[in-house]
Amino acid sequence: MSRVYNFSAGPAVLPEEVLKEAADEMLDYKGTGMSVMEMSHRSKAFEEIITTAEKDIRELMNIPDNYKVLFLQGGASSQFAMIPMNLMKNKVADFIITGQWAKKAYQEASIYGKANAIASSADKTFTYIPDCSDLPISEDADYVYICENNTIYGTKYKTLPNTKGKTLVADVSSCFLSEPVDVTKYGIIYGGVQKNVGPAGVTIVIIREDLITEDTLPGTPTMFKYKIHADNKSLYNTPPAYGIYICGKVFKWLKAMGGLSVMKERNERKAKILYDYLDQSSLFKGTVVKEDRSMMNVPFVTGNAELDAKFVKEAKAAGFENLKGHRTVGGMRASIYNAMPEEGVIKLVEFMKKFEAENQA
Repeated sequence: MSRVYNFSAGPAVLPEEVLKEAADEMLDYKGTGMSVMEMSHRSKAFEEIITTAEKDIRELMNIPDNYKVLFLQGGASSQFAMIPMNLMKNKVADFIITGQWAKKAYQEASIYGKANAIASSADKTFTYIPDCSDLPISEDADYVYICENNTIYGTKYKTLPNTKGKTLVADVSSCFLSEPVDVTKYGIIYGGVQKNVGPAGVTIVIIREDLITEDTLPGTPTMFKYKIHADNKSLYNTPPAYGIYICGKVFKWLKAMGGLSVMKERNERKAKILYDYLDQSSLFKGTVVKEDRSMMNVPFVTGNAELDAKFVKEAKAAGFENLKGHRTVGGMRASIYNAMPEEGVIKLVEFMKKFEAENQA
């Protein structure tokens, strides 16, 4: 069977070259006579894998020396608790609620201190990013939290919020490594890798060193202390070794492609193909205001639930997988991450045109 075009929001499409390379090394990694899946995380071979992966992501993102890169487990959802446990010195944090994941982080933080929702786009079903140029930032806020790209609703911050000097914490799960970023603008920039970087099971946390202290909230589990993981170079316990190995291969692939500025150009081109079609279609329409559209996640609808279901079914039969929108939104969503080839987006648009012609009232 040939490979389908996989538009899943995560776990998501991975570069074919990476999968082939991993397949070649599955039974014998570089003459060790074993798979990375079977290898001790204390071995020389794995030490080289994780050290090289860190070096490559540092190069790709131009991460300064005063930031640690941690390869953790527990998904972005564990970070919803880990961040307040480590950062809430004044027990106050401000949140901009632009979707389900920011809301969940806000709810989790409220267990540990005072979580303030200082802006929200819930009034229009999260179809836009609020103006963040002059927010009522709390004087004693330990940090300001955003989810930078909203996988479910398809919005993306084009300008980071003015935090008025407070530490910015950002969940970038679904836009990780899709374009260059200035890491120095964040205290913590983190994400689950299963959307744009690797297989499910790894969470990468890039954290400024001054935020890594012994001084965590009382009752913080050992595994939830950034200092433990930083001091042990992400090897305090058995890490998600195979996942880190695949992420390392993706970093190499990104470097070979030309780095993050080249990926940004590619991603902009892919997104333009799909958005341009949606903007002129008389059947399909995008759900997000133009200026806040994500390059990674593109939600769209016909306005008729039965027609939406018909489209998803026929698209699947034609080799376009996972186009059904999130259960909280309905409609359709095409996630067009780094590893989705431009050809996949072109073919999707061709299929949409054909469906539109056949289903016009």
